[in-house]
Amino acid sequence: MAAASRLWAGAMTEAAPGPKADAPLTGLTVFELGHSVAAPFAGLILSDLGAEVIKVENPATGDAARGWGPPFWEGDAAAFHTLNRGKKGLAVDLADPQEVGALRRLILARGDVVIQNLRAGAADRYGIGAAALTAAKPDLIYCDLGAFGGTGPLAHKPGYDPLMQAFGGLMSVTAEGGDRPPVRVGASVVDLGAGLWSVVGILTALLTRKATGRGGLVATSLYETALAWVSIPMAGYQASGAIPLPFGSGIAEIVPYQCFATRDGWLMIAAGNDNLFRRLCAVLARPDLAADQRFQTNRDRVSHREIIVPMLAEVIRDWPMANLQHQLDASGIPNAPLQNIAEAAHHPQTAALGIIQSGPEGSLPVVGLPLRLDGARPAMRWPTPKLGEHNDLLSD
Repeated sequence: MAAASRLWAGAMTEAAPGPKADAPLTGLTVFELGHSVAAPFAGLILSDLGAEVIKVENPATGDAARGWGPPFWEGDAAAFHTLNRGKKGLAVDLADPQEVGALRRLILARGDVVIQNLRAGAADRYGIGAAALTAAKPDLIYCDLGAFGGTGPLAHKPGYDPLMQAFGGLMSVTAEGGDRPPVRVGASVVDLGAGLWSVVGILTALLTRKATGRGGLVATSLYETALAWVSIPMAGYQASGAIPLPFGSGIAEIVPYQCFATRDGWLMIAAGNDNLFRRLCAVLARPDLAADQRFQTNRDRVSHREIIVPMLAEVIRDWPMANLQHQLDASGIPNAPLQNIAEAAHHPQTAALGIIQSGPEGSLPVVGLPLRLDGARPAMRWPTPKLGEHNDLLSD
């Protein structure tokens, strides 16, 4: 399908308004030398905010994420569609000097930003690293999204989200403890987080460029992101010297603040302060627990977690979930049922927010950006590009 025919301006809908001509990053051109999740997520955010994002892939296989399935949609993995919608696509053999030369010329002619998450040192070997491109184009912003970071004994190693969840300590606090096996956070939170930090750095560099006229280097990594996500357990360790333990659906610092089994499902209850705990005890008809000196303050309850949590669990398991939710809501106690993905997708609150967006007819409905600008959520701009769909740009 021709590139021009696949660009979509989109009919305005209540759930997914079409892109505004004055989207905040309109006029910005971003080259994404990325694959998998982290760099594509950064490119996706910039695209939804109005930038022209040009994705560069291997012509032989494309981004490996195209094959991450089933499920597939129009031949490519659902995961690939949600990370790469609204972009243009180039297929470039980085081992071919002629093709790299054409890509380099295009970047120097049109590029404002480059995002890359190739293996350490690969971009430099191909002549499209930060030093070479920013020397030739001083106003270029170059984002280097690495695995372990640009320095240190592991800087040369490749990395993926589960490796960083393990190595960065995230898995050590995301499990049930004891002899239970380690558990990965089901979503790729390290990859997605690194993409988000990349965007934060790029937007900061754009503000600096507006003032100085010069670009610069933005650098982040999966490992640094993983460490940022465990900053609270890390602070606890630094303060006490004690290695934080996993608490399943709960956390180390607050009790009760976890999922409890009701008669007909799991309910997350977040009694995040002493007043909420007293209200919870009233709802459960156990005022004696609130009066017990062992449980008076959150500090007390954390110290006696192994006593108070089983006591609460014994009471809560006899409640029908809907009844308990009603009582908790009436008392202002934060709670939420454990939903599966289908339940979350079809919940009326999800529909009211309009965050699951449909693009042109036949496109895969996807989760949009979790933000609104002047009341409107940035919309899907056009479908996911076919491999090499916009290679005509290289001959411009």
